[in-house]
Amino acid sequence: MTSQIRLAHTAGFLHHGQSRRRAAAVNTPGSRTPPARLDRGEHRHTIQGGGTPLPTTRSTTVYTDTLTSSLRTGRARRKPQGRQPQPKLKGMIGIADRPAEAEDRAVPGHWEGDLILGAGCQSAIGTLVERTTGFLLLLHLPDDHTAATVADAMSAAIGRLPEQLWRSLTWDQGSEMALHTKITEKTGLPIYFCDPHSPWQRGSNENINGLLRQYFPKGTDLSFYGPGMLDQVAAEVNARPRKRLGFETPAEALQRLLSEPTEPVASTA
Repeated sequence: MTSQIRLAHTAGFLHHGQSRRRAAAVNTPGSRTPPARLDRGEHRHTIQGGGTPLPTTRSTTVYTDTLTSSLRTGRARRKPQGRQPQPKLKGMIGIADRPAEAEDRAVPGHWEGDLILGAGCQSAIGTLVERTTGFLLLLHLPDDHTAATVADAMSAAIGRLPEQLWRSLTWDQGSEMALHTKITEKTGLPIYFCDPHSPWQRGSNENINGLLRQYFPKGTDLSFYGPGMLDQVAAEVNARPRKRLGFETPAEALQRLLSEPTEPVASTA
């Protein structure tokens, strides 16, 4: 009986030593020893930039999926977007000619704008963000997002705030702004256009558009949302405190600017 126990102990010790040597061989660069078989329900992945395979269990995958779904965008990384060449808009003025005061956000009244598109690009909502305060206005585009519809919505939105808060607008080179000269003629607002494929030149607007996807998910019909619903969403976004404003909300920052005495400012058109 004693000899049997000793034999079992010796066999276990040898098995343990072989397992340690096998694991060391697997982790040794250049080793030809095949990796240990993974249990069912496991798979391997490789660390980016290296060749070391790591086992990932089902529980790890579930955790990763849960973490990804908790992100605001709901995806682990940005999906590549197809780029279509855009015809140059007639009479457009580039962002390089925008007043220098718009760069550091010290002077209010400089806006950034864009469209967020619905399912099949058949519906859209216009977004306008003031650079200094982060204040948001949403444009209701009920039937389409042609240049004429966008021009009418833009002119109506500009009339909602005092004239001193409209010094410039920066947009991308989308065809929805083909009538930009008519907007400027009607409202006096100069419009400047970003370089092609340069969304970072409208950084404030891009960040807000990402936030708005919580309210208007991709692949939905955006024509469902009427003016009242858009105003409600804009009011909720404008009530979110911002760190760069000292945790003041955009609505509070705008109200503070409107309550301060202003001096006449020369037109930048």
